Amino acid sequence: MSAHLPSPASPSYRAIVVGGSSGGIDALMQVLPALPATLAAAVLVVMHLPRDRRSLLAEIFQPRCDLTLREAHDKDAVAPGTVLLAPPDYHLLVERGPDGPHAALSVDTPVHFSRPSIDVLFESAADLYGAALVGILLSGANEDGARGLEAIHAAGGLTIVQAPATASIPTMPMAALARVEVDHVLAPTDIAKLLGDLHRGQLI
Repeated sequence: MSAHLPSPASPSYRAIVVGGSSGGIDALMQVLPALPATLAAAVLVVMHLPRDRRSLLAEIFQPRCDLTLREAHDKDAVAPGTVLLAPPDYHLLVERGPDGPHAALSVDTPVHFSRPSIDVLFESAADLYGAALVGILLSGANEDGARGLEAIHAAGGLTIVQAPATASIPTMPMAALARVEVDHVLAPTDIAKLLGDLHRGQLI
């Protein structure tokens, strides 16, 4: 399933949010390195990780990416061309601040047994960015992210789900597809291509 790209007259997307769990890192390895250094959107990522271990995602991905990646800290600026990664055992949200959007970390109750939760990030970003948001849900083993993707859809944002047949664990993409009429259902390489098309069209 694939919807038409927005026309060049459409508002540009100001942020991209990405979520995944089991198998999601393999998919993310196709998506993040494809994003160019000239990206005009901010990127925020939630991957379900063990709560009691330090995340190595920034170290793993940075040599492969043109964008700057770092683990999010509370009150970090959410800036174009920067990827903020949720730290283990903290929800990552995006909030409006006096100088622009910033990250917020929370130790509120886990959602779908997960902290960080994809739903928490996606819902907060939908509230802030509305139609100027791209939401991407990747492989995973529970239903986290489906409700958040629904919020992005309701706000008029662009919704993308990894094709279940390409997911190591298709539970997460299938839960989203059961709940939301998404814009695109794509393999990770095609998600990367779509983001490249949006960038060339000056939409991200």
